Amino acid sequence: MEISQLPVAIIGGGPVGLAAAAQLVKRGQSFILFESGAQLGTNFLDYGHVRLFSTWQYNIDEAAKELLEQHDVPLPNPKALPYGREIAVQYLQPLGNLPEMKPFIHLNSQVVHISRKGFDKVKSIGREERPFELLVQQDGVVRPFQARAVIDATGTWQQPNPLPSGGLETGDNPHVHYNIPDILGAARSIFENKRVAIVGSGHSALNSILDLAELQKDAPNTAISWILRRPRADSALGGGSSDQLPARGALGSRVGNVLEEGKMATHASTSIVSVQVNADRSLTLMAQQNGDGVELGPFDEIIANTGSKPDFSFLREVRYSFDPALESVPALAPLIDPNVHSCGTVRPHGEQELRQPEKDFYIIGVKSYGRAPTFLMATGYEQARSVVAHLCGDTEAAKRVELNLPETGVCSSRPVSFKILTPAGSGSSCCS
Repeated sequence: MEISQLPVAIIGGGPVGLAAAAQLVKRGQSFILFESGAQLGTNFLDYGHVRLFSTWQYNIDEAAKELLEQHDVPLPNPKALPYGREIAVQYLQPLGNLPEMKPFIHLNSQVVHISRKGFDKVKSIGREERPFELLVQQDGVVRPFQARAVIDATGTWQQPNPLPSGGLETGDNPHVHYNIPDILGAARSIFENKRVAIVGSGHSALNSILDLAELQKDAPNTAISWILRRPRADSALGGGSSDQLPARGALGSRVGNVLEEGKMATHASTSIVSVQVNADRSLTLMAQQNGDGVELGPFDEIIANTGSKPDFSFLREVRYSFDPALESVPALAPLIDPNVHSCGTVRPHGEQELRQPEKDFYIIGVKSYGRAPTFLMATGYEQARSVVAHLCGDTEAAKRVELNLPETGVCSSRPVSFKILTPAGSGSSCCS
């Protein structure tokens, strides 16, 4: 079979991977999609209890919306805020079950290797005339598939950053939680009336803090400590009422209220060095705080909302590039580097910025941001639209920008100020 007659392979059954599939369907092009989980939207189901801060209007791809409407699938209220589970159950899974999509979606399918068929990374002559070959583990058997192009939309959720700031893995510990636990639901008994530390300063950490603060009302012996590398806790709170996504602004404002109430210890300018397991199974964090060595704890439970990172292990024989610091697609790094700004307001971009050294291979979605935070699904949908347009020969559409992102209303140079009270026993580690 000629390369042009082969499908486009998509890796990842999340919103951006399915958006790429919907865009290909819209253009009458064939695709094959591999999802490692047992159902579409697996990652969203992991934090199904969390309400997103972006409304449905930003969370549904336009090509996917057209397909759903053609089959009279009811769509959610565009102004409503979905929970993670609703993204999977009300959007991704109905989309994947459509007749144009379902026959070409493989669940429980882990892509373990990609190459140009018969070529390693070094060989160049005739490279672009060879199809891609994907080795996919299904039911314990590795099967080969061929494709004319590959879109990697695997995300980063399954690869959390280690708790220590230096990146050293500490091994599994049942009292260290690398996710957003369902604190007010299934995991309530784990956290109520416990000494809990939250490490991190992103939106996941803010959600964890708010759930613990709510739990504290019914379980007043729940002790909350927030540990972050930023010099001030209030710099992590976002744009408040200036945010064009009101729920995102409110998230930070509500955490600001928790800080003002003085019911949470804060440890700013703090980097975790290692985790010490004590004789009673409690945990002490060995840390650096303003350049000095300190011990924090003991804690009964630690929530490590420390971000996540991309997995490149299955791309060893593909020619790809990434920014050495962020591990993002190189052209995006200046736009999203948290060392420079924390806006999360990134100009729309497409195929040209996402282009890799390997022709017709693309990394899109959250993985295109590498270790950088604050990715909106709408950004990934525009990436998918542009890349698919290019793969289909529509260069004009690929270059066109069709997205306006809501601004956060704040950047690193314009933080929102909150007065922070010091709870008993928190010492000099709190922000002022």
